[in-house]
Amino acid sequence: MNASEKAQGVEIATKIASIVHSFKNHFPDAKADLKPWHNDPDTLELVDPNSIDIGFHLPGWSPRFQSRSMLVQIRFHQDPVDKTQRLIGVETTGFNHQGQAWRLSTVENWQLEGDYQPAIDVAEKLKSFCRQVFEVFQQNDNRFSA
Repeated sequence: MNASEKAQGVEIATKIASIVHSFKNHFPDAKADLKPWHNDPDTLELVDPNSIDIGFHLPGWSPRFQSRSMLVQIRFHQDPVDKTQRLIGVETTGFNHQGQAWRLSTVENWQLEGDYQPAIDVAEKLKSFCRQVFEVFQQNDNRFSA
């Protein structure tokens, strides 16, 4: 779900701002997009209501990133009883003019997959960013109210 739509309270809005700040610390040229999904029926079918999705766009295609845009999806599991959400992982996907170039998922094995992979130092910064996302949600036992 678009980060702009998830930012319904001070707590989660602050966490989203921290995540954007962290990404920009690693990649200063990236521009954040808190609304990467369009509100058309076809797109909305694909959107996970238990995620926070943020797009990041570079000024142009980057050979070091092997992409121009990246989508960060912070995935949660919603507790059916108390309706809190628990962080389960971060998925980051890089896109070039052909579509998905690479993917890094902390839900799986933290390995980059794809035909076009970023430079080693970029990959390490992406992993560092993912660790920082976990740190942001470590407060309150990785939970927040939906």
